[in-house]
Amino acid sequence: MTAAANDLARAPGLALDSDVRTLHEHGIVALPGAFSREWAERMREDVMTAFWAAIQRPGGAVGRGPRRWYVEIHPQELGGFVELVTHPWIVGMCEAVLGPAYEIVELGFDVPFQGAKAQPWHRDFPSPRETHAERRITSLAFNLTGVDVTPDMGPFEIAPGTQWEDGRRWPHEMFPDPTEWPRYAAHAVRKYPKMGDVSCRSALTIHRGTPHASPIARPVLVLGVDAPGAGHAALHDMMVTRDYHDSLPAAAREHLVCRVVDRLVPVTQKHDIEGLVMGVE
Repeated sequence: MTAAANDLARAPGLALDSDVRTLHEHGIVALPGAFSREWAERMREDVMTAFWAAIQRPGGAVGRGPRRWYVEIHPQELGGFVELVTHPWIVGMCEAVLGPAYEIVELGFDVPFQGAKAQPWHRDFPSPRETHAERRITSLAFNLTGVDVTPDMGPFEIAPGTQWEDGRRWPHEMFPDPTEWPRYAAHAVRKYPKMGDVSCRSALTIHRGTPHASPIARPVLVLGVDAPGAGHAALHDMMVTRDYHDSLPAAAREHLVCRVVDRLVPVTQKHDIEGLVMGVE
């Protein structure tokens, strides 16, 4: 753990050592009330505005199952981006788990609507040797809900501790055989975060979205962060304009892996998880 992370671990309300242990044990940990509800409301407005624009262009939104989409956005399309990536708990978890040279490689959101079906149990990409053999986490996903999640909103479901499973024999190294699903379901936990909460997880922890019956959409912001060399930046294409890049505080700018451009171009998705398209009855 770095000196900065140790300082955060001693800060009131930021039990970072305990949270890092929980992450390694369960594959997920959360900080309730990290942001104000007002911040979360603005975040929801920004991502839903981005969704309605993305759904109208080819490659703008990719299906993650029936009535469920994933959209990537550029940092300056999220009004609270700087507050997000400089939040002490997020910075502290990144430094403690990924090291001081961590890389911000992804910004997007998942949004299920009424009628979304259960997803198959999966992880978001193949497990690298560092994780399945050395039990070292090389990437993190931070999630922030845009609504107070209720049981009819297709809550996120996760099988704790499964981030260490090998998975190299699975289809695409991401989808466990259906014969394994009862094992995950037997100890799965459904999450009901509220606006302002933030979770930190390994995207290798086996998880799924559940059926969404509510007429209220459930947008979830995703911030993807890598250790140096993890390589997930190649799956994304974040951009910022030169003036925005210059305006960022060093704490954000130095970790952001992106193109600096004169004019933003809408993101064309590169990471389409084919196995999620159909959903599960």
